[in-house]
Amino acid sequence: MTPSPKIGFISLGCPKALVDSERILTQLKIDGYQVSPSYEEADLVIVNTCGFIESAIDESLDSIGEALNENGKVIVTGCLGVKEKLIRERHPQVLSVTGPHAYEETVNAVYQHLPKPSHNPYIDLVPAQGIKLTPKHYAYLKISEGCNHRCRFCIIPSLRGDLVSRPISAVMQEAEGLVNAGVKELLVISQDTSAYGVDLKYQTEFWQGRPLKSQFNSLCATLGSLGVWVRLHYVYPYPHVDDVIPLMAEHKILPYLDIPFQHASPTILKSMKRPAQIDNTLARIQQWRDICPDITLRSTFIVGFPGETETDFQLLLDFLEEAQLDRVGCFQYSPVDGAAANALPNPVDDEIKEDRYHQFMQKQARISSKKLAQKIGRTVSVMIDGKEDEKYIGRSTADAPEIDGLVFVESTNELNPGDVINIKITHADDYDLWGTQSC
Repeated sequence: MTPSPKIGFISLGCPKALVDSERILTQLKIDGYQVSPSYEEADLVIVNTCGFIESAIDESLDSIGEALNENGKVIVTGCLGVKEKLIRERHPQVLSVTGPHAYEETVNAVYQHLPKPSHNPYIDLVPAQGIKLTPKHYAYLKISEGCNHRCRFCIIPSLRGDLVSRPISAVMQEAEGLVNAGVKELLVISQDTSAYGVDLKYQTEFWQGRPLKSQFNSLCATLGSLGVWVRLHYVYPYPHVDDVIPLMAEHKILPYLDIPFQHASPTILKSMKRPAQIDNTLARIQQWRDICPDITLRSTFIVGFPGETETDFQLLLDFLEEAQLDRVGCFQYSPVDGAAANALPNPVDDEIKEDRYHQFMQKQARISSKKLAQKIGRTVSVMIDGKEDEKYIGRSTADAPEIDGLVFVESTNELNPGDVINIKITHADDYDLWGTQSC
C-alpha cells in the first residue's frame, strides 16, 4: 500500500490563526494526508503567517525561508498572504500564496502540488471535533471573522475584511462537539467578540430545538449552560458588555474579561479612533467589580503612539494605578505598512518608546504583585495543564493559557490535564501563584 503523503505545518500569530490552521489540517486529514512532525519527513510544508506588525512579518518571512531551506516545497497562507508580492520578492520558490481564512484555496493548492491520496475512511479516522493544535482539555472557539472598526494602528480589516459572524447554531454545534470530546475550557475568540451577530442583524437560529439569537449576550448565556469554563477574549467595550457581568457573578461563565483599552489619554484615544471616555471606563470597571468582585480584567496598551506626549503617558500611568487591572500587556507602537497611523505627525523616538515601555511594565508588575499577594491564604479553583519537576502546573480562572500567569500545585493525588481542583494559595510573585491541594 502506498504511504499517505505527509504535510508539515507551521502556525504563527494569534489564536484566530491557530483555528484557521486547525480547519485546514482537519480537511487534509479527512482527505487522507498525514501530519509530519519534522521537515525531513514532510512531503510539503504549509506556513500559516502573521502580518499584523513588523516583527510578526519578519518572523513569518524567516519561517518561510527556514521551511524552504529544510524542505523545499512550501505553501504560504494567512494574513501575510495578502502581500504576495513581498513574499515572492523574498522567497520566489514558494509554490502558492493564499490569504487569511482561505481554507479552500489552501487545500486546493495542496491538491495541486501533492495530489490527494487514496485512503480508507474507516482507517484514517478524524475525530468529530476535528484536528486540534491545543491540548485536549481546552480549545479556541472562533465566532466570527473580520472587524468593522477602523483603528488607525490596525490593518486587520484590510487583511481579514469586515465582520462576518457565524450563525449561533453553528457555533453552538461546534462548542457542544468540543465538550462531548472532553474539552473542559472554551476560549471564545474573534477580532471583535462583543460585536458578534451585528452583521447578521441578530437573526434567530435553532439549537437543540431552542430558538437563539445570534447575539453576544445570548451566546454567552448559552455557552454558559454547557458546564465547562468559558473565557471571553477581545471584547470591545460596548455598553451591552455590562449585561454579561451577572453571568460571571453567577458562575455561568468565567469571571474574566479581556478588553483591549489601548490607552488612557483622551487625546491619544481619539487619534487612535478608540473610545475616549476614560472617566466612564473607570466607573464601569468599578460597576463590574461591584457586581462580580472576583472578576479578572485583562487588557493591552500601546505606548509611543504618534503624538504621545509626556502628559499623555502620565495619564496612562495614572489610569493603571486607578484601574488596578489584573493582567496587562504592553506594546511599543510600531509602524505597519498600510496603517493610517503612519501618516500622523510627531512620531515618538524609539528610545522614548523603550523608556516608557519599561516604566509601564514596572508599574504594572507592582500592581500585579500586590493583587496576587492578596490571594495568599485563599482557596481558588485551578485547571491542571500538566506536570513538571514533581509539581503540577495549572491555571486559575484568572489565567488564560499562554498569555497569563501559572499556578504551581503540590498534591499527593494523581492529577490529569483538564482536572479542576481547589487549592490553597501559599505563595505569589509578580505574575504566578503557588499552592497546595485542598481537602
